[in-house]
Amino acid sequence: MMAPTTLTQGGARRVAKAVGARGPAACPSRPTRTPSSSFLAARRNGRALPTDRTLRAGPLVMSVRRPLPAPRAGSSSAASSPSSEEEGGMGQTAVLGVMFGLWYFFNIFFNIYNKQVLKAFRFPMSCTELQFIVGSCLALFVWVTGIHKRPKVTKKQLLTILPLACVHTLGNVLTNVSLGKVAVSFTHTIKAMEPFFSVVMSAAFLGDVAPPAVVLTLVPIVGGVALASATEASFNWAGFVAAMGSNLTFQSRNVLSKKFMQGMDQGGEKLDNINLFSVITMMSAVLLLPVALSLEGFQFAPSNLQAMGLDPSLIYKRALFAAVCFHSYQQVSYMILQRVSPVTHSIGNCVKRVVVIVSSVVVFQTPVSMLNGVGTAIALAGVFAYSQVKRLAGKKKA
Repeated sequence: MMAPTTLTQGGARRVAKAVGARGPAACPSRPTRTPSSSFLAARRNGRALPTDRTLRAGPLVMSVRRPLPAPRAGSSSAASSPSSEEEGGMGQTAVLGVMFGLWYFFNIFFNIYNKQVLKAFRFPMSCTELQFIVGSCLALFVWVTGIHKRPKVTKKQLLTILPLACVHTLGNVLTNVSLGKVAVSFTHTIKAMEPFFSVVMSAAFLGDVAPPAVVLTLVPIVGGVALASATEASFNWAGFVAAMGSNLTFQSRNVLSKKFMQGMDQGGEKLDNINLFSVITMMSAVLLLPVALSLEGFQFAPSNLQAMGLDPSLIYKRALFAAVCFHSYQQVSYMILQRVSPVTHSIGNCVKRVVVIVSSVVVFQTPVSMLNGVGTAIALAGVFAYSQVKRLAGKKKA
């Protein structure tokens, strides 16, 4: 067993001297640890010790707490981000599907109820004016309730929109004239000619010449409409010309919108599609009202309806429902256009036309011959091909 080591007085002085010489230079000064008052009080009273450690260095007292461990980057948030993105994508797709369903629903019921009214109440201007008035009330409701932000429209913007409102008014009047004269299915078959008028009007007024592939898709459209017209049982020239006129005016509206909308944001806020359509609807109601009253009079009076042998309540219900559907399907159409590309919207519009034609044939028991059905199918296939070619052309430009 080793004997305990003892230091002599000289050895102790040498150790103290070495530590004293090395301490200030080699070791940084650290505050002397002294128990805090809370620590001592807890120890005397037998309570749990405080969780923090108090360090005293002269007059300075520092409370040191253990920091919480930082979350590792990319652990839980990164793991949950793909699933949240997938859920968001699925939600947007579901919303878009509902909107397309509402678009088709409102369009189908507008055509059915509007046709029922126009068959008995042969005043297309009065029906169109009612649709504009109801649409204006719905637009005001959307603005007042804050569902959509109310725009600040300047006088300059109203003058810019005025030509659009004029052609919009004329196009809807001509559509109702056609629906009152011929079958719903035939009117929508003729309106499949819209791409043809779009190409012609764009080339004539905007200098936008369509590529050969787009022009080739117009051949089945024109041929199909011609075949369907030649074999249509309800054909008459008034309905045919009115439907063609509506195509011309609506495509003129589109061309004018491209030509005049560049300055829409000058002197005021830029209008989105929904607000622009609402303003056009209100202006159309103002423009058509004196014309309808001067040419047709106020035919919606109960006495006039009874004199025609009609039930006023039935006409009012169907006309109002048709007017609500009229504004709703166009409003939803613009909402969809804000979410998808114009080509996708055009394809959806082509499918919508097929659904409207089939549903009207079923509801009204419209006689359709083999050649008539083939002509309608060729025209609609041409519209679909037109949309696909436009989509491919857009990808090449991009």
